[in-house]
Amino acid sequence: MKSPVCDMLGIEFPLLAFSHCRDVVAAVSRAGGFGVFGATAHSPETLEQELTWIDAHVDGKPYGIDVLIPENISTSGEKNVTWKSLEKRVSQEHRDFTRNLLKKYDIELTTKNVADNQPQPFDAETALELLDVSFRHPIKLIANALGVPPKAMIDRGKKHGVPVAALVGAKEHALRQVAAGVDILVVQGTEAGGHCGEVSTMVLVPEVIKAITPIRDVPVLAAGGIMTGRQMAACMAMGAAGAWTGSVWLATVESETSEIFREKMIAASSRDAVRSKGRTGKPARQLRSVWTDAWDRSPECPGALPMPLQSIISRDAFNSIDRAAAAGNAKARDLVSYFVGQGVGLIDSVKSAGAVVQEFKEDFAEAVEHMNALVAE
Repeated sequence: MKSPVCDMLGIEFPLLAFSHCRDVVAAVSRAGGFGVFGATAHSPETLEQELTWIDAHVDGKPYGIDVLIPENISTSGEKNVTWKSLEKRVSQEHRDFTRNLLKKYDIELTTKNVADNQPQPFDAETALELLDVSFRHPIKLIANALGVPPKAMIDRGKKHGVPVAALVGAKEHALRQVAAGVDILVVQGTEAGGHCGEVSTMVLVPEVIKAITPIRDVPVLAAGGIMTGRQMAACMAMGAAGAWTGSVWLATVESETSEIFREKMIAASSRDAVRSKGRTGKPARQLRSVWTDAWDRSPECPGALPMPLQSIISRDAFNSIDRAAAAGNAKARDLVSYFVGQGVGLIDSVKSAGAVVQEFKEDFAEAVEHMNALVAE
C-alpha cells in the first residue's frame, strides 16, 4: 500500500496492533501487520526475555514497543519513589473500601510483596532503561502514551533511526507533539480502551490532520473503536495513514486475557465499555463491572486516588479477583474486567491473531471496492 507508515516501518499493510502479549505481537507481524509490544509493566530483565522471544518467532518481520511516561502524575518531580513508599500513601479508608467490596463477593484480598527498591509504576527512568534494552533488538518503532515523550526518548529514537510515535486525544495535544518532534501521531478517540479523551475518532482524526498539516507533515494513525478493515478504510478516507488497534486483539486465542474475560467480551455491548478512574486514577475505558460501578457510583466510595496510587489498590484487587474467578468462584466473575474499547460490541467470537489480520485485509479491500463503485462512471 502507498502509505507513509508502510514506508517508515517496512510493512505491507498499515495495521498496527498494540498488545501486552508477545504471541499477539509476533503473530500480527508475521501476518503482514505491525505488532507493538506493551512494555510498561516489565523490568529491563523481563523485557529482554520477551523481546528475545519475539525476535525468534517473528520470522524477521518488523515490530515495535510501547512505553508509558505520563506527564501529569501525582509523583511528578519526586525522586526515588518506590512501590513500598507509595503503598504508605494509600489511606486506610481506601483499603477498607476495597477489602469490603471484594468480601461481598467471597473474595479474599491478598497483597503482593514487592522489593523495597522496586520503582513506582510509570517511572520515567525505568521507561528509559526499557528503551536501552529495546534498542539492542531490531525494533522499528517506539511509542509513548499520556503525554509528550521526554526529549531523551525522541533523541534516542533519532540516534538509532527508529521513529517515535505518541498517542493524543485532543488537537491541542497533537500540536504539542508535533512541536516536540515526534514522527508519527496516534490519534485516539474516546471509543478506545484504556486511557482516552472525550472526542470521538470520527471527529478527532480530521480535526488533528487539519491542525497539523500547515506545520509539518506527520503521518497520523487513527485509533479508537477500530475493529474491522472497513473502519480502517473509513479512517484512511479521512486522511489517516493507517490504524492503531488494541481491543480487537484481546479476543484472540493468543491474548493474555482470561477465558472468563473473553466470554464477557463476547456477551458485552458497546455501552458496556465505560470510562472510569477506578483502575488507574485517570479516566480509562474498561469493561463495566461491579468494580467500576463501586468506584463510580457507590455513595460509600471514598473516590479514586490520583495516578499512580489507584494502581496500587487495583493491582492487588484484580489479582485476587482473577484468581478467585479462575478457581470457580461464580460471584467473582461479576468483578472481572479489563481495559477495552467500545468496539467490544463488534466481538462475537475468539479467533487467531493471524485470522484477524486477514479479515482486516479482506474487509479493507471490500470497502475500497465499494467506494470505487460509488464514483465509477
